[in-house]
Amino acid sequence: MLKYKLIALSAALPLALAFSASGSPASETSASRAGPPGLAPTAEQAAAARMVYGILSDSRYVYRSKPLNDELSADIHRRYLESLDSQKLFFTRDDINRFEAQRLRHDDAIKTQQLAPAFDIFATYQRRVADRVAYARSLLKQPFDFSKEETWLYDREDAQWAASGSELDDAWRKYVKNDALRLKLAGRSQDEIRKTLDKRYAGMAERVGELREDDAFETFMNAYAGSIDPHTSYMSPRSAENFNMQMRLSLEGIGAVLQRQDEFVVVRTVVPGGPADNSGKINVGDRVIAVGQGDTGAMTDVVGWRIDDTVALIRGKKGTKVRLDILPAEAGVDAKPELVVIERDKVKLEQQAAQKRIIEIDDRRIGVVELPTFYLDFDARRRGDKDARSATADVARLLRELRAEQVDGVVIDLRDNGGGSLLEAVELTGLFIDTGPVVQVRETGGRVSVEADDDTGVAWDGPLAVLVNRASASASEIFAAAIQDYGRGLIIGEPTFGKGTVQSLIDLDRFPRKDDVKFGQVKLTVAQFFRVDGGTTQHAGVVPDLQFPVSLDATEYGESTYDNALPATRIAMAPHGNVGNFAMLTPQLVANHEARVVKDREFQWWSEDVSRFRSERDKKQVSLNEDVRRAERDRLEAERKQRRAERIAAGVEVDEDAALVDDGLAYNERSVIDQAAEEEAAKNGPDPLLRESAAILADALDLLSADGQLTAQVLPVTRQPTIWAE
Repeated sequence: MLKYKLIALSAALPLALAFSASGSPASETSASRAGPPGLAPTAEQAAAARMVYGILSDSRYVYRSKPLNDELSADIHRRYLESLDSQKLFFTRDDINRFEAQRLRHDDAIKTQQLAPAFDIFATYQRRVADRVAYARSLLKQPFDFSKEETWLYDREDAQWAASGSELDDAWRKYVKNDALRLKLAGRSQDEIRKTLDKRYAGMAERVGELREDDAFETFMNAYAGSIDPHTSYMSPRSAENFNMQMRLSLEGIGAVLQRQDEFVVVRTVVPGGPADNSGKINVGDRVIAVGQGDTGAMTDVVGWRIDDTVALIRGKKGTKVRLDILPAEAGVDAKPELVVIERDKVKLEQQAAQKRIIEIDDRRIGVVELPTFYLDFDARRRGDKDARSATADVARLLRELRAEQVDGVVIDLRDNGGGSLLEAVELTGLFIDTGPVVQVRETGGRVSVEADDDTGVAWDGPLAVLVNRASASASEIFAAAIQDYGRGLIIGEPTFGKGTVQSLIDLDRFPRKDDVKFGQVKLTVAQFFRVDGGTTQHAGVVPDLQFPVSLDATEYGESTYDNALPATRIAMAPHGNVGNFAMLTPQLVANHEARVVKDREFQWWSEDVSRFRSERDKKQVSLNEDVRRAERDRLEAERKQRRAERIAAGVEVDEDAALVDDGLAYNERSVIDQAAEEEAAKNGPDPLLRESAAILADALDLLSADGQLTAQVLPVTRQPTIWAE
C-alpha cells in the first residue's frame, strides 16, 4: 500500500476568504438584503456523507479513530462556523445562539443523511454576507473622517461574536474605512475610492452568492474530517480531479492558467509548449467571453461565470477541439471578440516539476535541484507504466545532467515543498544512499514497518546539501531526516513544519459502482512515520545542521499550531549504516558562514526583512488616523528608497518598488500583465539563501579536501574517498 500513500501538508481555507481571491462587479440587486435562495443537499451528497462516516469511524482505516458522538459533533460545529466566518465579520451572537440547537446533532445528521440543518447554516452565511456587503456599500456614499483616533482590529480570530447588528456595523465601518484609507494614501481620489470599493464589495457578495450545494457540502464534510485530525479531509469530485492533476503534473486541455477579474475570466499564464501557446493566439491578459465545443457546438457565454465552471468547459479530452471567443488584453470591453480554435492535448505542468541550475562559488560549481513537490502519476503507476511521471525519475535525470556538467556538489532545494507521495520520498532518498531503511511507518494497531531503498547504486555519490524552511513538510521531512540520519549530507535552513503523519486517498466512487455518479475522495491519516533513528518529525520537524534566521517559529506556523495534532513519540531505531558525521565540521562551517554573510548585502537585506516581519507579527490592529498612517508610510518609503540606493550602489538591478509600496488594491484589481511580469522578474531575482547554501557546501568541500585527518573523522566509513574529499 506504500505506493498509494500521501504525506502532504494541507490546510483548509476558510470559506470567508474565498471572495478575496478574485473580483466581480454586481448590480445593486445582487447584493441586496434578500440574499441568495437557500440550498438543499442532494441525494448523492447524503450518500457520500454516509460513506465518509463509514470510513472515518472505522479504526481499520483511521490511525486515530474518534467516535462520531456528541463530543465530536460539538467540535464539528465549531470548525464549521470557523470555516465560514473565521474573522467573525458576518455572524452575530444571535446567529450563533440559533445555531446552538444543532451543535450536538451533527453526528446524528451525518449518520442519518439529514444534512439540511448544516445547509441552512451555510445559507445563513450567504445571506449575512449579502447583508454586510449592502451595508459596506452604503458607507461609501459619504467620505470618512480620518482625523479621529481609532483603530481597526484586522486579526479578529480571537474576537468575540458581535453582540448585536450595531456592533457588527461598527466593525464593518472600520473595515471599510481602512480600505478607503489605504487607497487615499496611495493617491486615489474620493471618486476613485468609492468606485473601486463599491466594485470590490459587490464582487464579494456575488461570489459568495454563487456558492452551491457542492461548496456547502465540501465545507461541512471538511469540518467533520478536520475534527479527526488536521490532515484528514474530504474532496468533492471537482476538487479530487484537480488534486489528482497536480499530483501527476498533467492534464488534458489547452494549457492556460485562468483567473477571474471583474466579470471576466482572464488568462493568467500560458503554459509553454501547450496548445494555447502553440496556437500563437492566446496571450496573458486576454479575456474569455464564450466557449464552444468542437467545430459546430453552440457558443456558451461565460461572462460572469464562476471560474471553475468556465475551466470545466475549456478542459476536455486530448484530440478534441474547443472554440473560444477572446477579447484581447488591449481591446475594450465592447470590441469584437476573436474566435480561436484550439485542439486539446496533454499538458505538462512543468512549473511544479523539478528544475536545475548551477551556481558558481569561486572555483566551485554547485548544482541545484529545486523540487516543489513529491509528485507521482498514481494512475500510471497502478497500470504498471514504466514511464509514469514522478519526482524521483525527474531528479535522477537532472542529476545525470549535472554530473555531465561536472558540478562539484549538489543542493536539493525543498523550501516550501509541502510533501506528496510517500513512495517518492523513499525512492528519492535511494538516489543518494546505496541501500537501507529510509523511514519507519507505524500503522493502526501499532505495527511498525520499515520502508527501505532496496536498489543498489546511487544517482549522485558526491557532496550533498538539503535546503529547507518552515514550509518544508511531510515527504520533505522524511527525505531530509534520512539524509541527516545517514550523515549523507548537510541540512541547511530553518526547522521544518513538523508533520509526521501519513495520509491515504480513498476514492468514494468505487463503492456505489455507478459510472454516472461521482462522490469524491477522502484523504485520511492512516499512519505515523518515524526517522530511522527512532525519533519523529512530529511537532519538532527536522532541525538543520546549519540554521538561518527563523522567519516563523513553531508557535506561529507548523504542526504545533493545530489543536488536535498527534503527539510526538519515539520508537526503536532501525539498523542503518552511516556515511559520515558532520558534527566536527559544523563549527568551522558556521564560523565561515557568519563571516561571509556579514559582507553579503543580499543576505543582510533578507535578514533585515525577517527582523522587521517578526517585530510586526504580533500586531493585530492598525490606526485609522491618516496622519499616523501617513507617517508610517513615509517611514517605509524612506526605507524603500534607502534600500533602492543600496541596491544601485551594489550593482543590483532588481526593482523592489512594486513589492514594497501599498497601492491599496486587492490582488484581482491589479493588471494581470503587470503581475505576470513581476512574478517572472522575482523568479530571476537574487536568492541569498540558496547562494549561501551553495557556499556552505563549497566550504565543506574545501575543508575536507585540505585536511585528510579531518576527512577521516567526518567520513570514517566512506567507501570512496572521492565522494566528498578530493
